Amino acid sequence: MTGDSVEASTVTGDGIVVVDKPAGLSSHDVVARCRRLLNTRRVGHAGTLDPGATGVLVLGANRGTRFLTHLVAHDKAYSATVRLGLATVTDDAAGDALGETVDATALGEDAVAAAVAALTGDIEQVPSSVSAIKVDGRRAYARVRGGEDVDLPARPATVTRFAVVGRRDAAPFVDLDVEVEVSSGTYVRALARDLGTALGVGGHLTALRRTRSGPFGLAEARTLEQLEQDPSVIPLADVARRLFPVREIDDEQADMVSHGRFLEPCGDAGPVAAFAPDGTLVALLGDTARGAKPLLVLTPAE
Repeated sequence: MTGDSVEASTVTGDGIVVVDKPAGLSSHDVVARCRRLLNTRRVGHAGTLDPGATGVLVLGANRGTRFLTHLVAHDKAYSATVRLGLATVTDDAAGDALGETVDATALGEDAVAAAVAALTGDIEQVPSSVSAIKVDGRRAYARVRGGEDVDLPARPATVTRFAVVGRRDAAPFVDLDVEVEVSSGTYVRALARDLGTALGVGGHLTALRRTRSGPFGLAEARTLEQLEQDPSVIPLADVARRLFPVREIDDEQADMVSHGRFLEPCGDAGPVAAFAPDGTLVALLGDTARGAKPLLVLTPAE
């Protein structure tokens, strides 16, 4: 679920921006554009989208960048198109063919459904060889583009939903429109590759659109053109209430936290968002053996 939309603040300061990334731009390109729009160098993103992909890209501005680590760890949802009948080097349409084209049109719905089911739930996934994972200090994609063979170890992934919502046969290929919800670090292009492998025909991704990143969905995402007209951010207080458990504290406790002091335990390792009586986001807290420790103070003592 995407959650309720939050109206963006009219002030460009500390906060989060949800962008509907267009095809053809890298995530870094979007960050560079938003640095200009928001008039700050402190802009980062939570979860890279390939240049050919579109959809939800969450950016943090100024102190909002401190929230991105928590956003990266959230699950994500996508709509995508998987082409069965050919594997590629990059597991998407940008890569060279691996082997011969195979006629996939004889595949029945039951065979496809069984292969999809086997890739749903807790799985071990080998990331795409053109991922940003570092191998001996260099990105895997840089090694592949340099002509090297890269073998990455499998790692745990969770596919909460993997549903085929449409099928188009155009011999020798079969295009499957799918919707997936996955844990952080899961590669949708690797799902396309593994689906094709399981069916014995090869497969790769031809389209990818992120529809949700954590609690932020397309309903509140804005295009770069819209941001040109209104370069505003979602305030951190609103973001914190959507991302974390909330603890209401009194003025005395707010003063203690502002000075970096511990409070009574929250009963949660954190982060827990601590709010003053006037609604101000004071800090993010997390329990330790000594009590609730300020992990990030948003209203430091003057």
